[in-house]
Amino acid sequence: MMKYLQKLGKSLMLPVACLPICGILMGIGYALCPATMQGGEMNGVLNMLGFFLVKAGGALIDNMALLFVIGVGVGMSDDHDGTAGLAAFASWLMLTTLLATGTVTQLMPSIAESANKTLAFDKIANPFIGIIAGIIGATCYNKFKSTKLPDWLSFFSGKRCVAIISGVVSIIVAAILLFVWPVVFGALIAIGQGIVGLGPVGAGIYAFLNRLLIPTGLHHALNNVFWFDTIGLGDLSHFWAGETSADVSWSLGMYMSGFFPCMMFGIPGAALAMIQTAKEGKKKVAIGLVASAAVCAFVCGVTEPFEFGFMFLAPVLYLIYALLYGIFTVIVTLVGFRAGFSFSAGATDLIFSASLPAAANTWMIIPLGIAAFAVFYLVFRFAIVKFDLKTPGREDDDVEAEKKAVLSNDNFTEVAKVILEGLGGKENIKTLDNCITRLRLEIKDYTLVDEKKIKSAGIAGVMRPSKNAVQVIVGTKVQFVADEMKKML
Repeated sequence: MMKYLQKLGKSLMLPVACLPICGILMGIGYALCPATMQGGEMNGVLNMLGFFLVKAGGALIDNMALLFVIGVGVGMSDDHDGTAGLAAFASWLMLTTLLATGTVTQLMPSIAESANKTLAFDKIANPFIGIIAGIIGATCYNKFKSTKLPDWLSFFSGKRCVAIISGVVSIIVAAILLFVWPVVFGALIAIGQGIVGLGPVGAGIYAFLNRLLIPTGLHHALNNVFWFDTIGLGDLSHFWAGETSADVSWSLGMYMSGFFPCMMFGIPGAALAMIQTAKEGKKKVAIGLVASAAVCAFVCGVTEPFEFGFMFLAPVLYLIYALLYGIFTVIVTLVGFRAGFSFSAGATDLIFSASLPAAANTWMIIPLGIAAFAVFYLVFRFAIVKFDLKTPGREDDDVEAEKKAVLSNDNFTEVAKVILEGLGGKENIKTLDNCITRLRLEIKDYTLVDEKKIKSAGIAGVMRPSKNAVQVIVGTKVQFVADEMKKML
C-alpha cells in the first residue's frame, strides 16, 4: 500500500511541475496589465502583451484537473506510455459527463432538493476526480496492455483495448460515485469548514499536517482541499485568478503565506544549525548536503532534498520542524502578510505573486524571515545537541567512505557508479525511475544493499519503503545521476 501511495505521489509531481511557468507568465502579465484582473481599460502594446501572458498562464491554472488526469495516468503506468494518458482522459470525460449536475438530477431528481448534493456535482470536474480518472487509466493500462482477443476482434487487442476498458470501468465507478461522492464531498466540506472556522489557528493546523504528511505523499490530498476549488475553498486558484479576500469567505492567501518565511529562511537557519553541529570530519559532507538544499528551498521552494536528509535520521526533529511551520503560519496569518505560490513558497513565486491584488505586506518577509531563520536555527541547534540527534554529518558512518564521492562535485558518473555498487550492482536492479529529487528502484535482493556505500556518494538519504523498494534522495540533480545509471544498466 505504501509503495502504491509513493508511486501516486510521484505521478502527482508531473502536473505540479507545470505550475511554475504559469506563475511566471501570470506574474509578468499582471505587472504589465493590472486591468486584466482588476478591470478597466486595456490600451497599448504592454497592456496587450500582459493580457496575453495572463491568459497563457491561466490556461494551466484553469485546467489543473486535466493536468492531474494525464499526469497520474502516464505517471502510474508501468512504462509511462501515452496510451495510459489517453485512457485516463477517456475516463475523465466519462466520469464528468455522467456525474454532471444536469445528468444526476435527471437520474435522481431528489438531488436537486439538497444544496450540498447539488454543489457536490456542480464541482465534479475537480483535481480529485482527475486523480481518480488517472488511476483508472493507468490501472487499466497496466492490467490489459497485453490482452489478446479472438481473431475477429484482434484489431482491439493489446493497447487498443485499454481506453475501451477504462470507459467501462468509469461507468461502474460513476454509478458508485453517484451515491458516494455527496458523502465524501460532505466530509471534505466538514474538514475544510472545521479548519476554516478556526481562523489563523486552523491555517496553522493545516500547515503542520501538510509537512507531517510529506513522507507518505498524502499531503497532496490535503492540498487539494485547501489550494484548489474541490470544496469551495481554492486558496491558490482564487489568489492567482486576481481575486481578493472580498471575493471569498476567508482571508485569501492564508493557506499559502506561512510557508514563505519557513522555506525561504527557516530551512537555511536549520541547515546552518546542522552544519555547525556536524562532526569535525564531516562538516564538508554536511555542507554539501544541506547547504545546496537550503539554497534550493530559498529560490524555488523545493524542500524534499532538505527534509529527506534528516526525517528518518531524526524523526522527532522532523515533528518539531512540522510544528514550527504550524506556529509560523498562525503568526503570518495574524500579522497580515499575504503571498501566493503557483509551485512552492520560494523567492521566485514571492516576486511574481507580489503584484497580485490579494498580496499584502510582502515587505514583511524581511522581519518574518529573520525571525524564522533565528527560531529554526536555535530550535534545531538546541534539539540536535541536547538529544544527540543523528542529523547529516552526525551519523555513525565511516568518514573516509563518505569522502570518496560528494555530489556537489557534479561528477555524476562517479556518483551513479558508487550508488549502483551500494545497491548490489546492476544485476540486483529490476527497475529504475526518478522523480524531482529521488531515484526510485526496485531490487531483487535487499540483503545486497549497502546504505553506507550509497551515502558515500554524498546523497541526502536512503529510504526503504518495502522489502524490494529503495529510494535514494539525491536532490534536484537527480535526473543527471539517473541518466548515468541508465547507461550503466
